[in-house]
Amino acid sequence: MSKKATKAAKTEARGFHYDVIVSPVITEKSTAHSEQNKVVFNVRLESTKADIKSAVEALFNVKVANVNTLRRLGKTKLFRGIKGKQNDTKKAIITLAEGQSLNLEGGLK
Repeated sequence: MSKKATKAAKTEARGFHYDVIVSPVITEKSTAHSEQNKVVFNVRLESTKADIKSAVEALFNVKVANVNTLRRLGKTKLFRGIKGKQNDTKKAIITLAEGQSLNLEGGLK
């Protein structure tokens, strides 16, 4: 495999990792999780635990110990008499390995 093909494969894989993680969750509860060495992310509905683990390890250069996911089905709401539906969401609670830390304030490189 040539260097150009290898570089293209790495770039494609990195793009995939950016597609898995949608955004970090910054709430009081997720901040409380950070005391237990956990980080919370919104992820795509189709992503698996293995996809999420590899994406976090590749993007943030940390070792992931465990991944827990939860799906929230969208609620039906009324807004000014018009019925609408919120989108379904999926969150991932990432437990980092001992001695690892993740600072979300700096952003992705």
